[in-house]
Amino acid sequence: MELVKTTHKSIIKDVLNVIVFVVSVMAGTIFINTFIMQSFSVLGPSMESTLYTNDRLVINRIPATIASIQRKPYIPARGQVIVFRNPSLQSDTSDEFIVKRVIAFAGERVTVIDGTLTVYNPEHPDGFQPDTTTSGPSSPTSGQVDMVVPDDTLFVAGDHRQDGYSLDSRNGLGAIPLYDVVGPVSIRIFPFDKIRTF
Repeated sequence: MELVKTTHKSIIKDVLNVIVFVVSVMAGTIFINTFIMQSFSVLGPSMESTLYTNDRLVINRIPATIASIQRKPYIPARGQVIVFRNPSLQSDTSDEFIVKRVIAFAGERVTVIDGTLTVYNPEHPDGFQPDTTTSGPSSPTSGQVDMVVPDDTLFVAGDHRQDGYSLDSRNGLGAIPLYDVVGPVSIRIFPFDKIRTF
């Protein structure tokens, strides 16, 4: 068996290879988190019974990335569960990112009367209940709302809609600017016995 003596040059080469590897991994991670997918943990009861505290979610960033490349706002589908930046973020007093369900779009009228959330638009001048098309919300919607969603925004709500459980467009967050949308929830990866796609 022949042994090769380690030289000063080979040590430097090994160190440089490690540095290049570490930098490449960091750059790849930043690229993936910024443009392809991002991971978030749920905190709080606002999306029960769809999502629970400590659920780990993967957000699909690709639709928002493509829209950005096309210089257009990304507009999620009605009923999708999305993550967005908190438009009223205050340091140390609120969460930077929030998960809610898309209810209505710019120009649509949203009402909450006697526990029923209704959306009015040209296709449904008499209104419709968006909750009947999704399997998420299971409780009556609290509060009294009658608003038209402003341009370039979304109306969102948590799935747990009783008093005090969800801060959303009904009761404090207001309409969410499209530029704050991170992307739709793609999959819940934890807990492992509750993995599912959205």
